[in-house]
Amino acid sequence: MGVRGKLVLVCILGVLICSCNLFMVSEAVWLNLPASGTKCVSEEIHNNVVVLADYVVVSDNHSHIPSISVKVTSPYGNNLHHKENVTHGQFAFTTHEAGNYLACFWVDGHIQASGDVSVNIDWKTGIAAKDWDSVARKEKIEGVELELRKLEGAVEAIHENLLYLKSREEELRSVSEVTNTRVALFSIMSLGVCISVSALQVWHLKRYFQKKKLI
Repeated sequence: MGVRGKLVLVCILGVLICSCNLFMVSEAVWLNLPASGTKCVSEEIHNNVVVLADYVVVSDNHSHIPSISVKVTSPYGNNLHHKENVTHGQFAFTTHEAGNYLACFWVDGHIQASGDVSVNIDWKTGIAAKDWDSVARKEKIEGVELELRKLEGAVEAIHENLLYLKSREEELRSVSEVTNTRVALFSIMSLGVCISVSALQVWHLKRYFQKKKLI
């Protein structure tokens, strides 16, 4: 392979790596937990998506790290992960419901934390949660071929997201059409009631003036 061919290969590999990094993004979240109360993070995820998250407690008091409780629930309230009296942990699941997935953290009630208690959450979804090292070892691929597999996964994830957004748009359009129909019916009913009341008032006044022989 000549110098020009190697240069083209390096450029293609760079573009592939940048493209994969663009779509393989994990979300790191910091939560400052109060002594009492709960803090939660949520993310809207569509159906059949792999979710992987690691969390660890970071405290100002390095001599004693307080323990926390963690609870992860699905959009319909199903319990996906629940741990108590922990300082670190991990949860992983595949979504079976589309909507907001909620992860809540709170300091254990019997623990008196001195100083702020923070939780670092590394939240990964979809292609970002895939173990590409295991894929490379299992399928014996590396280099450009591995980057192509990552890019293929990113394209599939984008396609699935577009389909999900399309379905959500159809649902919102349907809700909007139903709402517009109900508003139109309510407006027609309101107009009918106003006309009926006006006609009844005219009829009542006419009878009143006739009884008084004013007309």
